[in-house]
Amino acid sequence: MQTTTKLCFCLAGGELSSSVETNSCIDEERRALLIFKQHFVDPSGRLSSWVGHDCCQWKGISCDNKTGRVVKMDLRNPYYPSFDDDLAYEEWDESAYEKAQLGGKINASLLSLKHLNYLDLSFNDFHRIRVPKFFGELKSLQYLNLSSASFGGEIPPSLGNLSSLHFLDLGGNSGLTSRKLNWLSRLSSLKYLNLGSVDLSTTRANWVHAVNMLPSLAELHLFSCEIEIIPLISLRHINLTSLLVLDVSDNVYGSSFPSWLFNLTSLITLDISGNHLNGPFPKVIGNLCKLKVLSLSRNEFNGGIEEFWRSFSNCPNIALESLDLSSCGLESQLPTSLGLFKSLQNLNLRGNSLRGSIPDFIGNLLSLKTLDLSSNYMNGSIPQSLGQLSQLVSIDLSSNLWEGNLTEAHFINLTRLQDFRIGDEVQPTSLIFDVAYDQVPPFKLHTINIINCQIGPDFGVWLQSQTELRDINLRGNGISDFIPEEWLLKISSQLIQLDLSYNQFRGNLPSNLKSPKLEWIDLSYNQLEGPLPLWSATEVFFFHLESNSFFGPIPSNIDQMMPNLKYLYLSENHLNGNIPRSICNMQQLRELSLYENHLNGTIPSFVYNMKQLLILSLRRNQFHGEFRDAWRVGSNMRFLDVSQNNLSGNIPTSLGVLSSLEVLKLNNNNFDGEVPNSLQNCSRLMSIDLGDNKLFGKISQWMGGLNVSILSRLRLRSNYFSGHISQQLCNLRQLHILDLSHNSISGTIPKCLGNLASLVNDSYTILSTPYSNEQTTLTLKGRELVYNKTLDLVKSIDLSSNTLQGEIPEEISSLILLGTLNLSRNQLIGKIPSKIGNLHWLETLDLSHNHLSGQIPRSLSSLTSLSHLNLSFNNLFGRIPSGNQLQTLNDSSIYMENPSLCGVPLSTKCPGDDTFPSKDTKDMNEGGNDELWFYVSMVLGFIVGFWGVCGSLILKTSWRYAYFQFFDNIKDKVALAIALKVARFQRMFSDV
Repeated sequence: MQTTTKLCFCLAGGELSSSVETNSCIDEERRALLIFKQHFVDPSGRLSSWVGHDCCQWKGISCDNKTGRVVKMDLRNPYYPSFDDDLAYEEWDESAYEKAQLGGKINASLLSLKHLNYLDLSFNDFHRIRVPKFFGELKSLQYLNLSSASFGGEIPPSLGNLSSLHFLDLGGNSGLTSRKLNWLSRLSSLKYLNLGSVDLSTTRANWVHAVNMLPSLAELHLFSCEIEIIPLISLRHINLTSLLVLDVSDNVYGSSFPSWLFNLTSLITLDISGNHLNGPFPKVIGNLCKLKVLSLSRNEFNGGIEEFWRSFSNCPNIALESLDLSSCGLESQLPTSLGLFKSLQNLNLRGNSLRGSIPDFIGNLLSLKTLDLSSNYMNGSIPQSLGQLSQLVSIDLSSNLWEGNLTEAHFINLTRLQDFRIGDEVQPTSLIFDVAYDQVPPFKLHTINIINCQIGPDFGVWLQSQTELRDINLRGNGISDFIPEEWLLKISSQLIQLDLSYNQFRGNLPSNLKSPKLEWIDLSYNQLEGPLPLWSATEVFFFHLESNSFFGPIPSNIDQMMPNLKYLYLSENHLNGNIPRSICNMQQLRELSLYENHLNGTIPSFVYNMKQLLILSLRRNQFHGEFRDAWRVGSNMRFLDVSQNNLSGNIPTSLGVLSSLEVLKLNNNNFDGEVPNSLQNCSRLMSIDLGDNKLFGKISQWMGGLNVSILSRLRLRSNYFSGHISQQLCNLRQLHILDLSHNSISGTIPKCLGNLASLVNDSYTILSTPYSNEQTTLTLKGRELVYNKTLDLVKSIDLSSNTLQGEIPEEISSLILLGTLNLSRNQLIGKIPSKIGNLHWLETLDLSHNHLSGQIPRSLSSLTSLSHLNLSFNNLFGRIPSGNQLQTLNDSSIYMENPSLCGVPLSTKCPGDDTFPSKDTKDMNEGGNDELWFYVSMVLGFIVGFWGVCGSLILKTSWRYAYFQFFDNIKDKVALAIALKVARFQRMFSDV
């Protein structure tokens, strides 16, 4: 949580909040307020008290207690969100906030309020109307707050006439702009200025000069204004010596750290986050010794942070209380100088590349309240000194590589701890909670987030003692215990999130749980059993019980118990009975997953009413009966999956009204008839799977038309489709899976298939569907495989088991990204394309059971990724190519029933193998020749060496004399050495 500094600018003191003691107000001002009210839109009746003669008693109006003049109008939305307090923001009532927003027009009758010095219209909705120019005539104004009220257009320069203004807040109005800020320089008394989210992109250096003319300015907010930092070299003098708070976050600087900021030595709060600042940390940042709050997050600093810590060592007292360096690209370890920051209360180093362990001196930061080291590469064990931080309220160590044990000593003094997060969403950690079963920790947590650690097998007392929990995530911790019913009932009233998924929890769940705040329930992938629990949770929108052993029917009153449900996952259980018709009353339902149960009956006509339904998944059930023509209203549906059931009848033509449909899966049912042309109205279709049904007729032309131009997966296998492959399919630039196998399709393979962009160009981006629960069965590498999360990476064409004729088009060799090509069991003739070796990523090639002839192209040996090859049952002839990947495919069945093929791995020798040595024989002969040449070269070397020396001695007399003289000298030296050694030994023995 980031600490912010707030300054009070209620400059008129108690007079602003006091009300008049008389029974009436100035009549002229009362009439002006009534005119003002008439032009307002007030849906919640906030101004209903504006009746009667005493306007000083009206809500939001305050008068001077002596003159009766209106001095204050406070119409701020009472339900505005508090962003400074996380808990307050969580409990914020958004619906009440929206209902209480005032709107309409602002009438100039306010000019009658001559003594108005306080005007607050913040957090309302004025639908981008302009800020009234006449505000500049309210000369008595000291406080003007129009923040987050949806004003638009140019800020009127007339606001510069408000010379008494001390407080001006126009922030949070993203529709406001200002081309020039010259009018600011006239507000010489201004102490607070907020222009956050106002477009100042055209002001260039003007904003710097204008702000510098405000010598009394104490707080300046220019976040998200699209400004650029301008060096203050052109200014003779910096007047911002009184500035205490500066927020210039989320702009477009993109340069090194602006050094002039270090001259603002009075700063208490500095936020310069999110500006793409780069380079090293500035060493002179330590000049700002009064800083209490510093945020440099979301920048691009390089290297470590040692210099940053050391720079503050020059300060007599380090006052820093809140430091945010998250997502700054830091790569070093935590330096020892961190221990000097004794006043630090909030430390955020999230999202960097920090490594190493937490140093023991972390225990010196006794004022620390929040610590966030998440999403780094830190490892090793967690020091027990962490348990000395008695002020700690929140600690987040998640998404690191921690090891070792966590014991009672790590928590012994953490009496104020409310938020604890550790573990990793992606991979299991080796961190073990070595806490005694009956240990009761000293804290009462509100949030516990322990993911993929080792807690189990028991659900210990140390967990059951946490009775103030609101958010629980204990995903994947190896717990194989029962869920304590008493504990669950005790926390249910305040519970917001409950995630116990991917454990081995067993037993039944309580059926009478009431949780008015609960929004998220995930108990999937456990061993829970018994009747399906249906809790009274009116706010829950995510209910996930997938992959358990629940049995019995889906409760018929599910719509009453969970009326706001959006995501219902009950798949892979043992549910039976019918789908209750009450589901049709769940207007918020978007995703329904019921696959792999024992449900029966028909799909009810609930879809008439489910206007918001986005996903319907009923896979692997035992439905019987027809798929009724009931899809008439669900125009927002995006994912329809009723696969792997026993549904029958025709595909409803009314599916065509699902204009937002992206994924259609009707496979593995008993549908018959033709595919309705009305589906061409589903222009967002990205995936169609109608495989394993009894559909017949021709493949519709619309499947390659412009209406479904983003189709990327088309699976029609195992039906009774006939006719030719439509040329229109070649228009599908996103198509990367085409499966028309096991039908009765005839004709030739279109040459234009070589134009499929997603299989030709590796720079072409395939649009991926956002549904991780989509599964597709494909025949790859000779066997059926199920793909889900990697489905977008599969690139396959399967036209096998049809009656296709003609030749394989040479153009298919241009599909260089293709991973699977299966054209087996057809009536294809001609040769295998000579450039088949261009398909460098090909893993599966099956051309078996055709009438192909000619030789196998030698380019086939260049397919280095090939792992499954079948060319059997054709009329191929000649020698089988060898080399590279083909050497590993030595199964002779790959080439069987090609009578004229020869060579390895077949036993049939090629013609001439007896006359011309085979490769192996040649290799042996080459080996024998090598051995012969070895001996020949050895003899020749001996002859050359011998006669090169001895021959020269025989022929040249002077060399012969020198040679023997050399040996005579050597002989004398050796004889002398031996004589000396013998004499030495004789003396040694004689002494003994």
